[in-house]
Amino acid sequence: MTLQRVLPYTKFLLEQAVSPGDSVIDGTAGNGHDTHFLAGLTGASGKVFAFDIQAEAIEATGERVKDFQQVTLVYDSHAKIKDYVTELISAAVFNLGYLPKGDHNIITKAQSTLAALEQCLDLLKIQGVLLVVVYSGHEGGSEERDAVTEFVSTLPQKSFDVLKYEFINQQHSPPFLLAIEKKQANS
Repeated sequence: MTLQRVLPYTKFLLEQAVSPGDSVIDGTAGNGHDTHFLAGLTGASGKVFAFDIQAEAIEATGERVKDFQQVTLVYDSHAKIKDYVTELISAAVFNLGYLPKGDHNIITKAQSTLAALEQCLDLLKIQGVLLVVVYSGHEGGSEERDAVTEFVSTLPQKSFDVLKYEFINQQHSPPFLLAIEKKQANS
């Protein structure tokens, strides 16, 4: 057996949650890798909403997903998800931090990220997943990490299962995954 690293495990969970025809969110489009992966999972009958505040990220994502008609690129903050998405979603994925190979001074921040996560939880179908890959080894990263971890730790266990997936013996603030699954409420 080989333990999966954080990003492959994130993709594994998305594969379990997303079916053709579903609506999904990439809360941090970045270079478009997750958006492309999600578009493959939803198929042409699904919808993928990809958010980013950097034009460079939207352009890179647009180029990567140019063959997928079901992708909507949103050049706006993920804190405004509900301004663009009204339907229920089966999954949402976020990679916190900064745009790889981009301006490291432009980072995701706790306030907008928490607003986005709350909106995604509201839109999430039963058995849907919200996946947050937390990168905290940059300036400002530890504040966002702590705020997000505290937020998901307080979600009611009656409604959500929350998993933290991390390798605890690695140095230099390795990324970790927070996976939240919406549960069927007991009657």
